[in-house]
Amino acid sequence: MDKETSLNGIMQNGDVIEKGAETLNDTTEPRRDRFTFSDSPSLEEIRQRQASFTDERDWNQFHKPRNLLLALVGEVGECAEHFQWRGEVAEGLPDWTEKEREDLSHELSDVLIYLVELAEKCHVDLPRAVLIKMALNAQKYPAGKVNGSAKKYTEYKD
Repeated sequence: MDKETSLNGIMQNGDVIEKGAETLNDTTEPRRDRFTFSDSPSLEEIRQRQASFTDERDWNQFHKPRNLLLALVGEVGECAEHFQWRGEVAEGLPDWTEKEREDLSHELSDVLIYLVELAEKCHVDLPRAVLIKMALNAQKYPAGKVNGSAKKYTEYKD
């Protein structure tokens, strides 16, 4: 299926939908046993704050897409260092110290900041792009077909 066909299957009146399933952009109640993010700031608020920060320092001359991408990759590497010699790490990081969690949160924040600024410089509406990508993934990986398997979508037989 080509990209145009697949996007036509998921876009309807500007809303992202998944064929034959629930609408992906509907808000659902979080499961009580799952971690949830704060309601704010939104990605747009983060984008605005970072844009102001960059403008105030006259850094736009340095914040071109290539530079931001390389900075993003560097920050992902710094995140990886926190996991490098630990083996498997349990969800919620129960064996980590408060300082280790704080250091990781700083690195993850750097990743998000660079990602949002890169999306801005490339004119990618990240929240909309995420919904479209999630709908495409739902088509490639139907729950009834892939449940419990980590195979790539090209390995599944119809």
